[in-house]
Amino acid sequence: MTERTKLLPAKRWIAIAALAGALAGAIAVYVSGGETGKFATASSSPEDRICAAKTAQAERIGAAATGEVAAMLPADPPQSLASLTFNDPSGKPMTIADLKGKTLLLNLWATWCAPCRAEMPALDALQKAQGGEDFEVVAVNIDTGDDTKPKAFLQDTGVTELGYYRDASLGIFNEMKSRALALGLPVTALIDAEGCLLAHMNGPAEWNSPDAQTLLSAARASTLR
Repeated sequence: MTERTKLLPAKRWIAIAALAGALAGAIAVYVSGGETGKFATASSSPEDRICAAKTAQAERIGAAATGEVAAMLPADPPQSLASLTFNDPSGKPMTIADLKGKTLLLNLWATWCAPCRAEMPALDALQKAQGGEDFEVVAVNIDTGDDTKPKAFLQDTGVTELGYYRDASLGIFNEMKSRALALGLPVTALIDAEGCLLAHMNGPAEWNSPDAQTLLSAARASTLR
């Protein structure tokens, strides 16, 4: 046996040990407690800790996501999205926290995203049917550049009920991406009245459907608990 062949197993063991250490570090942030395990980080905010206690609500909403909205996944764990920033219809900066008290269906869309364009009329119809003091569809356009394209698209498709929320900086998308909530567009998040993420999905859905109504009824019931 040559010196080279003697060294190869040792190198393999070093690689295995390194991988094991990395996995151990990842597992270390998974803390078992209560009814379910929760991912915990040293930088968790008080808002995140409040939201993390809503696992049962998130699971109930996940169970209600069937049919046309079956891709909606329960948050694991629920987390605060209160700090997400974008512009209000007047162009002024705002956050999800400014809508406290409402259950929100947050949707990120762009004019160059064909599935986004396809689902926009259904989101508009949902806002018309259910929007009010306790619920709002918050559709945030993330086109870069000025307002010309998104406003023209909304006008051309007859969207009249949705507020014109915008973030041309892509900051809101990048923040959700960093949280592993956004893989592409459209991205949708179901947020309770305290700004807690309870469910999320990537891809389009038929939002003006009985399945969506059932899902939102579950979300509202969860908020009232």
